[in-house]
Amino acid sequence: MIIDGNEKETQAVLAFNAGDKALARKLEQEFLDELKELKASGGDHCSCKAPCRHHGDCVSCVAMHRAHRNHLPACFHDMVNERLLGLSSLTEHSIAERLK
Repeated sequence: MIIDGNEKETQAVLAFNAGDKALARKLEQEFLDELKELKASGGDHCSCKAPCRHHGDCVSCVAMHRAHRNHLPACFHDMVNERLLGLSSLTEHSIAERLK
């Protein structure tokens, strides 16, 4: 199961933004049910490549990262970088030059 950019969750957000909250909740629940089934069968949904005792246990992983506030979980990096790229485009990506 692919979590990042999941098609069902993408459709749920579109439905919610269009005002169809019932469809959004239905799709969200289907996504969560599929995730629960995968976890129950021993499947791996975690995109993190680093060996970690919290691998696949998102609640523990995110709680730990929130608690120590040192860095984001690896699975958040792509999403945050995509958002930052969009934000940095407002200044023609000039931050990239400053960082060099």
